[in-house]
Amino acid sequence: MMRIAIASDHAALDLKRALYDWLTEAGHEVADLGPHDATSVDYPDYGYKLAAAVAAGEAERGIALCGSGIGISIAVNRNPACRCALVSEPLSARLSREHNDTNVLALGARLTGIDMAKACVDAFLTTPFGGDRHVRRVTKLSNPVFAKDPA
Repeated sequence: MMRIAIASDHAALDLKRALYDWLTEAGHEVADLGPHDATSVDYPDYGYKLAAAVAAGEAERGIALCGSGIGISIAVNRNPACRCALVSEPLSARLSREHNDTNVLALGARLTGIDMAKACVDAFLTTPFGGDRHVRRVTKLSNPVFAKDPA
């Protein structure tokens, strides 16, 4: 079982609650970083909060939710310790782990139904990082100074 942090904006509150319940029933330790009611909030605040929790090691993985998933994924990716992938189906979730060693998954509540969201989260949580040739590429994601000009 994993320690997972989950956060959303007001538009994804229902999806967050459903995923929180599903994950805790499966035995995961889930930290709900908010919000806790439907009052309008700014997704960057919750994306930054989630990213800080993952970066600090308070959670092994994070799940970031907003209406489209786009804004909160951008906020999470501002933290160099986080690799957040916005997905809408399980294959992308699996490949984000296998190839990119993502530690945060983003979903859009207005675009992804609960069953599909669960399938994406399951793929994200159960797929290991592939290592090998992907290591140097992932290193470049968090340390762009190591990236070489391909030209």
